[in-house]
Amino acid sequence: MAKYLISFPSAAMAVPDGELEAVGRDAQAVIEAAKAEGVYVFAGGVDEAVPPVLVSADGAVAMGGYPWAPTLDGGFTVLELPSRDEAVAWAARIARACRCEQELRVFGTEPRSQGQGTDRDS
Repeated sequence: MAKYLISFPSAAMAVPDGELEAVGRDAQAVIEAAKAEGVYVFAGGVDEAVPPVLVSADGAVAMGGYPWAPTLDGGFTVLELPSRDEAVAWAARIARACRCEQELRVFGTEPRSQGQGTDRDS
Protein backbone atom coordinates (compact mmCIF):
# COMPACT_ATOMS: atom_id res chain seq x y z
CA MET A 1 0.00 0.00 0.00
CA ALA A 2 1.19 3.48 -0.83
CA LYS A 3 -0.09 6.93 0.02
CA TYR A 4 -1.09 9.06 -2.95
CA LEU A 5 -1.48 12.83 -3.12
CA ILE A 6 -4.32 13.94 -5.39
CA SER A 7 -4.35 17.73 -5.75
CA PHE A 8 -5.18 20.78 -7.81
CA PRO A 9 -4.13 24.44 -7.70
CA SER A 10 -6.86 26.98 -6.98
CA ALA A 11 -6.67 28.46 -10.49
CA ALA A 12 -7.64 25.09 -12.02
CA MET A 13 -11.03 25.11 -10.35
CA ALA A 14 -13.13 27.49 -12.45
CA VAL A 15 -16.67 26.73 -11.32
CA PRO A 16 -19.54 28.46 -13.11
CA ASP A 17 -21.83 30.67 -11.04
CA GLY A 18 -24.39 28.66 -9.17
CA GLU A 19 -22.44 25.37 -9.27
CA LEU A 20 -20.21 25.82 -6.21
CA GLU A 21 -22.72 24.21 -3.85
CA ALA A 22 -23.01 21.15 -6.13
CA VAL A 23 -19.23 20.90 -6.39
CA GLY A 24 -18.93 20.91 -2.61
CA ARG A 25 -21.62 18.27 -2.27
CA ASP A 26 -20.05 16.07 -4.97
CA ALA A 27 -16.55 16.42 -3.50
CA GLN A 28 -17.82 15.54 -0.03
CA ALA A 29 -19.53 12.45 -1.46
CA VAL A 30 -16.20 11.23 -2.88
CA ILE A 31 -14.49 11.82 0.48
CA GLU A 32 -17.26 9.91 2.27
CA ALA A 33 -16.84 7.04 -0.22
CA ALA A 34 -13.08 6.97 0.43
CA LYS A 35 -13.75 6.85 4.18
CA ALA A 36 -16.28 4.05 3.73
CA GLU A 37 -13.77 2.04 1.69
CA GLY A 38 -11.04 2.57 4.29
CA VAL A 39 -8.62 4.38 1.93
CA TYR A 40 -9.02 7.92 3.29
CA VAL A 41 -6.01 9.46 5.06
CA PHE A 42 -6.55 13.22 4.91
CA ALA A 43 -8.08 15.95 2.76
CA GLY A 44 -8.28 19.70 2.85
CA GLY A 45 -7.16 22.87 1.20
CA VAL A 46 -4.43 25.41 1.76
CA ASP A 47 -5.87 28.40 3.65
CA GLU A 48 -4.99 31.14 1.20
CA ALA A 49 -5.95 33.85 3.70
CA VAL A 50 -2.92 32.93 5.82
CA PRO A 51 0.34 33.92 4.10
CA PRO A 52 3.24 31.47 4.20
CA VAL A 53 6.43 32.09 6.13
CA LEU A 54 9.92 30.65 5.78
CA VAL A 55 11.39 29.32 9.00
CA SER A 56 15.17 28.89 9.13
CA ALA A 57 17.15 26.39 11.18
CA ASP A 58 17.75 29.02 13.88
CA GLY A 59 14.01 29.72 14.14
CA ALA A 60 14.08 33.04 12.29
CA VAL A 61 10.85 33.71 10.42
CA ALA A 62 10.59 35.57 7.11
CA MET A 63 7.32 36.44 5.39
CA GLY A 64 6.55 34.61 2.15
CA GLY A 65 7.51 31.27 0.71
CA TYR A 66 10.45 30.46 -1.52
CA PRO A 67 10.52 33.31 -4.04
CA TRP A 68 11.51 30.95 -6.89
CA ALA A 69 8.81 28.33 -6.22
CA PRO A 70 5.29 28.33 -7.60
CA THR A 71 2.51 29.27 -5.19
CA LEU A 72 1.20 26.37 -3.15
CA ASP A 73 -2.57 26.64 -2.95
CA GLY A 74 -5.68 24.69 -3.80
CA GLY A 75 -7.03 21.44 -2.50
CA PHE A 76 -5.58 18.04 -1.82
CA THR A 77 -6.55 14.55 -0.79
CA VAL A 78 -4.29 11.81 0.55
CA LEU A 79 -5.47 8.23 0.05
CA GLU A 80 -3.76 4.95 0.89
CA LEU A 81 -4.22 2.55 -2.01
CA PRO A 82 -2.78 -0.75 -3.23
CA SER A 83 -1.93 0.40 -6.78
CA ARG A 84 -1.36 3.35 -9.05
CA ASP A 85 -4.31 2.19 -11.17
CA GLU A 86 -6.61 2.56 -8.17
CA ALA A 87 -5.09 5.98 -7.45
CA VAL A 88 -5.84 7.05 -11.03
CA ALA A 89 -9.45 5.85 -10.62
CA TRP A 90 -9.86 7.86 -7.39
CA ALA A 91 -8.22 10.92 -8.98
CA ALA A 92 -10.78 10.67 -11.81
CA ARG A 93 -13.63 10.56 -9.26
CA ILE A 94 -12.25 13.66 -7.55
CA ALA A 95 -11.75 15.39 -10.92
CA ARG A 96 -15.41 14.79 -11.79
CA ALA A 97 -16.54 16.10 -8.42
CA CYS A 98 -14.30 19.19 -8.46
CA ARG A 99 -14.81 19.90 -12.17
CA CYS A 100 -11.06 20.11 -12.79
CA GLU A 101 -8.10 17.85 -13.56
CA GLN A 102 -6.13 16.47 -10.63
CA GLU A 103 -2.39 15.99 -10.20
CA LEU A 104 -1.40 12.56 -8.87
CA ARG A 105 1.77 11.85 -6.94
CA VAL A 106 2.90 8.98 -4.76
CA PHE A 107 4.57 9.65 -1.42
CA GLY A 108 7.97 8.17 -0.75
CA THR A 109 8.19 7.20 2.89
CA GLU A 110 10.93 6.75 5.43
CA PRO A 111 10.45 3.18 6.69
CA ARG A 112 10.89 4.19 10.34
CA SER A 113 8.02 6.69 10.00
CA GLN A 114 5.52 3.88 9.47
CA GLY A 115 5.17 3.10 13.20
CA GLN A 116 3.08 4.83 15.81
CA GLY A 117 4.96 8.11 15.58
CA THR A 118 7.58 7.47 18.26
CA ASP A 119 11.25 6.61 18.14
CA ARG A 120 10.47 3.45 20.13
CA ASP A 121 8.95 1.95 16.95
CA SER A 122 12.31 2.01 15.13
